[in-house]
Amino acid sequence: MVGVASPAATAALGDWLEHCKALNGASANTLKAYQADVLGFLAFMTGHKAAPQGLGALSIVSVSDMRSWMSHERGRGVGARSLARSLSAVKSFYKWLAEREGFEPTAVLLTRSPKFTKKLPRPLAVDAAAAMIDMVELQARDGWVAARDAAVVTLLYGCGLRISEALSLTGAAVPLPDTLRIRGKGGKDRIVPVIDAARDAVATYLRLCPHPLEVDAPLFRGVRGGALNPRAVQKVMEMARLQLGLPATATPHAMRHSFATHLLSAGGDLRAIQELLGHASLSTTQAYTAVDTARLMEVYNQAHPKAG
Repeated sequence: MVGVASPAATAALGDWLEHCKALNGASANTLKAYQADVLGFLAFMTGHKAAPQGLGALSIVSVSDMRSWMSHERGRGVGARSLARSLSAVKSFYKWLAEREGFEPTAVLLTRSPKFTKKLPRPLAVDAAAAMIDMVELQARDGWVAARDAAVVTLLYGCGLRISEALSLTGAAVPLPDTLRIRGKGGKDRIVPVIDAARDAVATYLRLCPHPLEVDAPLFRGVRGGALNPRAVQKVMEMARLQLGLPATATPHAMRHSFATHLLSAGGDLRAIQELLGHASLSTTQAYTAVDTARLMEVYNQAHPKAG
């Protein structure tokens, strides 16, 4: 049985989301996911207890209550990965709420996350990544759209940008300098070198683009002149990968994976690549790089202060 979250709990959730946005720089998509996950939990607790769950009631949620919620989620077909994400959001909310309201959130924080096998990123081979950029350019009928799509995908692969980062660039970024300051997840800035191929691709796009370049406007425009939608890039890559016979994993984000993997395979330093990608931890970068353990150990041994 699932109910409706109480007004007090809903208000607290709103305050927490504002906190996440202001202090942690959480993106709109992240905030939306947090809201859905925690609202689902709050609504379940209301139905589970058969009474509105105000802040006082939420402060005494038990281990048994948590097990009931997780069992309910699994029963309605929620996978282990999605449930782990929801539990993480609930724990973050409870940690914040406990500090604000002065109660002990042990039962929630000690709840074990369901086990699941993490899917490792699947980068493209070097020749496949190059072929993807070439094929993307052949998909559009309009020359400027073709140049635009090629420029975006070149930035993903050549600079290791997330699609959201590439599409957040404005006219102020051109002509592209030798390095770009990119604001990534959590509002953290990083410096990314710009390769000649990316600079040339963007210059070609701008030369053909019918829409005027404006300092404060998006660099990459949709057909009608508005900001380019990420879905448009995903779609053109879908068409390109079908023609190239590449797997469904050949997505815009896979170009970023490929950037990291190919740099490491070419002898790049793991920590330097971590900084280029904007990862908080080195383990995240390792997951992005599809290289064998021997290669990772080689890099580690070279970087270790006691090596040699």
